[in-house]
Amino acid sequence: MNHRLGRSRRQLLQSLCASGAALAMGPSWSREGAEGVWPQDSRVPGGVARLSLGPSAQRPQVLAGDFPVLVVGDMIEWTAVVGIALSATPGEYSVRATGEGPARTLSYLVRDKKYTEQRLKVSPKTVDLSPEDNARYERERAHQQRIMELFTEPLPRPGDLHMRQPVPGRRSSSFGLRRVFNGQARNPHSGMDIAAPTGTDVVAPLPGRVVDVGDYFFNGGTVWLDHGGGLLSMYCHLSSVQCKNGDVLRTGDAFCKVGATGRVTGPHLHWGVMLNRSMVDPALFLST
Repeated sequence: MNHRLGRSRRQLLQSLCASGAALAMGPSWSREGAEGVWPQDSRVPGGVARLSLGPSAQRPQVLAGDFPVLVVGDMIEWTAVVGIALSATPGEYSVRATGEGPARTLSYLVRDKKYTEQRLKVSPKTVDLSPEDNARYERERAHQQRIMELFTEPLPRPGDLHMRQPVPGRRSSSFGLRRVFNGQARNPHSGMDIAAPTGTDVVAPLPGRVVDVGDYFFNGGTVWLDHGGGLLSMYCHLSSVQCKNGDVLRTGDAFCKVGATGRVTGPHLHWGVMLNRSMVDPALFLST
């Protein structure tokens, strides 16, 4: 370890103790590391890169291109939690961090990952869209794009990134599957499907605020939750919704029910997680 950095950390710890901060269990970054770190670091398309920013009295600001990135931690250790788009090609990427001292560029390497293919039979009208249905889809996409761009405060704490699975059941379709509907290739699967009977309660995996409730062409009954700092989650194909925009949920609060609305082959929950405008694998936020 760099001795100057080591002294800096010790000085910060001593300063916190002197101000009466409760450090008997160590700072948040060390407690999180002892219990398991979420989301897991997985530098592949649809994964997450955890980038150390080191100590700082103030939270650094980080951009991935033009998009702000979630930064968690405390003055002893800050971490940038970067979502990697499913469309990312293998290679080197970087983020830019600003704060105390000069701006820095942090690079990371995205490696390739081969996702499997899934072939599904669905209603032909949900694959070959009529002009009316296509116009509806374009309106809905523009609306949901505004939801995806949210970056709000307060930011989640490091320990709040460990998610609870929102509904019990078998994972019937994994994140990243290359999907073929009625013989036609479509976008890869950007969430986790969990098989469950219609009417099963769906609960919030983290504290969050309801920012969108809608009935969409492909997704059917849908709810978006905002967890702060560009971390959002979506719940699709719902049979009913027991929440409204602006509702604040705690972890474990039931707010909607599993269904089979939209483009589906049977009842299940489609659960998506978005980080700095990139859909990432929800499994990285779960214990198993």
